Amino acid sequence: MKEYKEIGGVLYSKKTPVKKTGSWRYLKPAWNESKCIHCMLCYPKCPENAITLKKGKIIKRGKVNYDFCKGCGICAEICPVKCIKMVEDK
Repeated sequence: MKEYKEIGGVLYSKKTPVKKTGSWRYLKPAWNESKCIHCMLCYPKCPENAITLKKGKIIKRGKVNYDFCKGCGICAEICPVKCIKMVEDK
């Protein structure tokens, strides 16, 4: 069994320690499924690997693991169709 997976030329280790890092976020990404073209540019750019995929696509309802998302906005900035919008985390 591989100890890593490759997505978009980026290697992700299965042995990386897991630490929840999203508790201080004040903005969070909101995903518009109807605009998304599944270009996958957001996934490898997320510094916390908080975007969830299934079969090479972002899963329905834009699943973001908010335990790890820091609200940095990289995903919204990199999106070519602007289907990710940063909103206030209440």
